[in-house]
Amino acid sequence: MKMQILAGAATLAFALPLAAQPIPVGHLMDNSGATSDVGQPYGQGVADALAWVNRTRNGVNGRQINVSGFDYGYAAPRAVSQYQAWTGRTRVVAIQGWGTADTEALVRFVTRDRIPYVSASYSAALTDAAGQSGRQGVEAAPYNFFYGPSYSDGLRAMLQWAAQDWRTRGQQGRPKYVHMGANHPYPNSPKAAGEALAAELGFEVLPAIQFALTPGDYTAQCLTLKNASANYAYLGNTAGSNISVLRACQTAGVQVQFLGNVWGMDENAMKAAGAAANGVVFPVRTAAVWGGDAPGMAQVREISRVSDAAGTAYRPVHYLSGVCSAMLMVEAMETAAEGGGQVTGERIRDGFYARRNWVPRGFEGVCNPSTFARDDHRGTLRVALYRASVGGDTSQGSVTELMRAGTMKIEQIATIDLDRRRDWLGW
Repeated sequence: MKMQILAGAATLAFALPLAAQPIPVGHLMDNSGATSDVGQPYGQGVADALAWVNRTRNGVNGRQINVSGFDYGYAAPRAVSQYQAWTGRTRVVAIQGWGTADTEALVRFVTRDRIPYVSASYSAALTDAAGQSGRQGVEAAPYNFFYGPSYSDGLRAMLQWAAQDWRTRGQQGRPKYVHMGANHPYPNSPKAAGEALAAELGFEVLPAIQFALTPGDYTAQCLTLKNASANYAYLGNTAGSNISVLRACQTAGVQVQFLGNVWGMDENAMKAAGAAANGVVFPVRTAAVWGGDAPGMAQVREISRVSDAAGTAYRPVHYLSGVCSAMLMVEAMETAAEGGGQVTGERIRDGFYARRNWVPRGFEGVCNPSTFARDDHRGTLRVALYRASVGGDTSQGSVTELMRAGTMKIEQIATIDLDRRRDWLGW
């Protein structure tokens, strides 16, 4: 009976005029895997934004967005299998994706099938749209996009800040830098780029320290960090395992400036880690955080009510980034539909090139400007750096209460504008 109903619905959809047919879109999520600690709020932001577009804007040019969500548990083979299902049965025209391993594994597929893939992986390898960098293992990725700076550019910005921080504090000698993270495509993505710039800036680069993507006892890694007298340490994993490192290093008495990657710290992690998270520096992709008074926040709060009707939930930085990512895709789809045009993957891709300094309408002051070129998908080279501030006991009270009371804060400390170096494309 269920299969008959689904078949009937599909027949009805195809019986509608093209201008009224729903637009099929895939949404790949990690709600249960190794990166679900940050995957859940980001994925909720994407889902809420797309539902809000259907509800308040009547979809795209009068056509509802038919979103097919799938929790792949951060298992790349499952992502590839689901992609095959989406392109076989559903025939999606665009996908909101997630992780680095799966996104990179699908580059050739989405290029062949001409399906824009807007990921939450910010691997720099995805920015070489025309395949002109000549870097080993980097291939043309004309259908891959993401909102915000790449992992590599986020790390480059933090290293530039760290070099200035070292001088500002009047420290002598060469500062010591170390990359920390799992031996996995995601934390490894910016490793070589970061170590190369660290050396260029005069850092002494220490051997990398590995720790798994899952929480655990990382006392040994912290003792290695302490014995090496590292000054700046990059945490390449998501917040879940970083919390374990921060706590272990606090116990071990490690004195180091931690630099978190874009997924490596947020408000939820600050509550969980407590005082151990105090002082961590990390990039934030949006121009405002929850509770800010930017013009676009009113619209973001409306979107938040899709899954929180009471309007009481605190939304961490990743939720807002999910909203911005979804809205870029929506507006690229709107461009494809202009003048009665077909909403195809190729036309959606071209929609990403239609604007410069692109902020989705109504999201001013929240979504930072993006500019994509046909040969360069580095949407932005401006990186906002924030510092986690924890000034008391975080075990009592919700994130909302702790942020409202000022027990926890995330404070902007710098904005770094990187050069669009050609040798950094795809790296």
